[in-house]
Amino acid sequence: MIELHYWPTPNGHKITLFLEESGLPYTISPVNIGKGEQFQPSFLAISPNNRMPAIVDTAPADGGDPISVFESGAILQYLAEKSGRFLPADVREKNTVLEWLYWQVGGLGPMLGQNHHFNRYAPEKIPYAIDRYINETRRLYGVLNKRLEGRAFIAGSDYSIADMAAYPWIVGYENQGMRLEDFPQLKTWFEAIRARPATQRAYALGEQIKDKFDLTTDEAARKILFGQGAKA
Repeated sequence: MIELHYWPTPNGHKITLFLEESGLPYTISPVNIGKGEQFQPSFLAISPNNRMPAIVDTAPADGGDPISVFESGAILQYLAEKSGRFLPADVREKNTVLEWLYWQVGGLGPMLGQNHHFNRYAPEKIPYAIDRYINETRRLYGVLNKRLEGRAFIAGSDYSIADMAAYPWIVGYENQGMRLEDFPQLKTWFEAIRARPATQRAYALGEQIKDKFDLTTDEAARKILFGQGAKA
């Protein structure tokens, strides 16, 4: 059994995409990030960076005590290795999937997140910052579009954790100032993943849980999410 500590953000959706595709049994423990539940001691014990998602595997492969995993890329790799799905065994094919998984974790997610922040949520509109992150978003979309030329999925013909990592960040393309029509290979890939039954189930779960706070107007939620500093 996988215990998923989750909120329906792009990083949270990565994990429900995997779990719905794989059929691994799981339960969801919502972590309402707008109310600061990511700072609860019980959650920090499994996610010391106070970010969700995180998981607890209550039946690890070694038969020992439960294993907790934080950071979405690490969770996807852990679950893929546990289930033997969506991460090839072949050393070269596996390397390709992991390269693109880490590309998303290190580039696509953070840059698109900054795009969202400065374009939608920053109280002061700073043209340099907005242009900087929109341009970087466009560059990364272009990298992904080029990669998908002649391929159904990012790593080749098979759906993998690299696709699950990238897709949720593309869902918000309109808010990022992007048009999928400008990236035809990416658009084909995006629509194919959106049509998968597991994708539809994963996003329906998120809608059931979501507490619709508006970060453009909810000052309390803004302070929780954007006002964090170092703690001793």
